Amino acid sequence: DPDVRRDMEVALNKLVPGEWTKDGTFLHTMEGEDDMPGHVKSSLMGPSLNIPIRNGRLALGTWQGIYLNEHRNQGGWGGGHARSIIITLQGQS
Repeated sequence: DPDVRRDMEVALNKLVPGEWTKDGTFLHTMEGEDDMPGHVKSSLMGPSLNIPIRNGRLALGTWQGIYLNEHRNQGGWGGGHARSIIITLQGQS
């Protein structure tokens, strides 16, 4: 459901409004106005994810999905910051 992605972005922007950089709530702006909101949002989401695999397939529930989030408007992918994804598999074959 494409609405989930939009709704998650709206919710995170309400939890950590970008205006906090402009109104003095956040002082850290070394990499732009979206820098500190991006730090807080990524802290809320966490840096990693564990996904169970069963019979060679992702073992997700019917309504579960995996989203990769970029919390920067000016930075991030395509904005001058390099991003990488590291996948580590553990378990038995």
